[in-house]
Amino acid sequence: MHEIPLLRDLVVIVAVALPVVALMHRLRVPAVVGFLIAGVAIGPGSLGLVQSPRAVASLAEIGVVLLLFAVGLELSLGRIVRMGRLVLVGGGLQVVATTLVTSGLALAIGARAPTAFVMGGLVALSSTAIVLKVYGERGELDSPHGRMVVAILLFQDLCVVPLMLALPLLAGAQRGIGDAAKSAGIAFGAATILTIGGRVLVPRLLERVVALRVPELFTLTIVAIVLGAAYVTSSVGLSLALGAFLVGLIISESEYGLQALSDILPFRDTFSGIFFISVGMLLDVRSVLADPVRVLLAAAGIVIIKALIILGTVRVTGRGWRVSLLSAFALSQIGEFSFVVAGAALPLGLVSDEGYQVFLGASIITMCATPLLIGLSERWTQFLLRNRMQPTMEFTTREVRAVKPLTDHVVIVGYGLNGRNLARALRSAGIPYVALEEQGAMVRKARLEHEPVLFGDGTRAEVLERVGVRRARVVVFAIASLADTRRGVAGARHLNPKAHIVARTRYVAEIDELRRLGADEVVPEEFETSLEIFARVLRRFHIPASRIRDAAQEARRDHYELLRERGAPALRVDDVMSSPGGGITVETMIVRPGSPADGKEIGHLGLADRTGTTLVALVRSDHVAFSPVSDQQLRAGDEVVLAGPPSSVESARALFHADHSDPNVRT
Repeated sequence: MHEIPLLRDLVVIVAVALPVVALMHRLRVPAVVGFLIAGVAIGPGSLGLVQSPRAVASLAEIGVVLLLFAVGLELSLGRIVRMGRLVLVGGGLQVVATTLVTSGLALAIGARAPTAFVMGGLVALSSTAIVLKVYGERGELDSPHGRMVVAILLFQDLCVVPLMLALPLLAGAQRGIGDAAKSAGIAFGAATILTIGGRVLVPRLLERVVALRVPELFTLTIVAIVLGAAYVTSSVGLSLALGAFLVGLIISESEYGLQALSDILPFRDTFSGIFFISVGMLLDVRSVLADPVRVLLAAAGIVIIKALIILGTVRVTGRGWRVSLLSAFALSQIGEFSFVVAGAALPLGLVSDEGYQVFLGASIITMCATPLLIGLSERWTQFLLRNRMQPTMEFTTREVRAVKPLTDHVVIVGYGLNGRNLARALRSAGIPYVALEEQGAMVRKARLEHEPVLFGDGTRAEVLERVGVRRARVVVFAIASLADTRRGVAGARHLNPKAHIVARTRYVAEIDELRRLGADEVVPEEFETSLEIFARVLRRFHIPASRIRDAAQEARRDHYELLRERGAPALRVDDVMSSPGGGITVETMIVRPGSPADGKEIGHLGLADRTGTTLVALVRSDHVAFSPVSDQQLRAGDEVVLAGPPSSVESARALFHADHSDPNVRT
């Protein structure tokens, strides 16, 4: 048997990529960086381990196709519409400003106009893969700066397609504007037909395939549609990836989008890895080492220019300095789609070989530096803002006067869903509180509703001091960003050692760290959700509510270790039902307006005869009456404590609810 060069090259690629990507994972660096480094190491310009780089590049084309197909699936028109203004204003200003500034600098150093525009477009794009990976691991995707970064990245991803469309037009400007316009018209017409035809035919085709209930056929159909669309667009002069992107958008609007994405992800990850390795292989290390200063200056210039432009762009959208600076640090690198555009521009003569090598070297440096920049961004932001004298809150004199007399109150950091629910409960209980929120629109809406919500970053010490955190009894951090919560908890504990601090987090694993920083209670969303699930399940087996509550409290006391351990269940149905007295449950119910019990005397209800339960206590206006007299009249809002077998208590429930006229008595 003869040797297959491509197979040997693939073995080399995988053999080198495995340890490099594993090392990147250990260092908490995205795999994309590992693929790029592996490509640089084995490319013709360094060790030269790959014999057929052109064949590898052909496989990389498939990676680009699948990458853009997945982007189309994940974007969806619905998501774009939901983020609306933030995407258009934030992303639009950033892309336009970066393109214009970079193009101007390129023209100033002697580049032709088409080349200058292409370079501007390349620099305008940032790395969605790296930034979202790092932000996801840091738990900052739902933070104010995380949402801003996602919006800008979303617009950048959308710009890839028109930028690819513009390349033939820019290249054609040298041959004649008429021919270029004709080519662009044909390309646009083909893309339009593909989009309209796809919206009509693709969902119907997938519906027929799904009806056959053959999973392998569905996956094969998705691959056929993607490759077919890529072939159609490439045959009319467009890029392979454009057709895949359009099909991704089409399928994302159907009910088959999620399954299509899950089926294509393994292929995408494999081939996109090959794509990034092939990009690294294109770098000629010898040419970079021949003039390293030029490459380093280009990388530094890209980071500085993009950071300054993004800082100004985010400020224009009305965000504060902190959000603007963190966004600038996160998005100051070159993106993976810039390599796609540059690869398409090179054979068209829009980018020179020398310029391409400088761009590759600078881009790889900026991408490798991104995790470090994001990791240091918080510290540098605090350093840059330390001398700012003006407060980060937009207080008026009236608001300052309203906050100053507060004492023994609750400070709520974050006025999202959790913060609003807490505020509603505190208001009903007559407990004083003040909330801090960074989203101006939410603050304005709360003010119209006469809520004590102030604009400010509640994780900063000077802001917390202005809302009287030193006099507060409780401080609640109801924000999504883990890094912000950590900083806020530490600051609040330093300012008020006696305050009771409650922090929200997503994961159980963060409890110990937040407690170490000063939180008295940590509420992890994933665990509280699991508690609610097991409570609802156990109720279906008539486990007494008191036993369920005890199990939940035991889990919380054990720092949420109970549900981590296998073979340590809190309750067993057989044990409860067979133990002495285990068949008796105690429940508290509220007398609802219009229910059969509303306005009735306890004796006239006939609880024992009709349901087999006993009313052991009556709670009214914080007054508890044990074994109330039979002529005691019940009123709406009263709380009654019933005891009896689980089925009897469940039967008695209908007496206190307005949606049933009479309960089913025991048989």
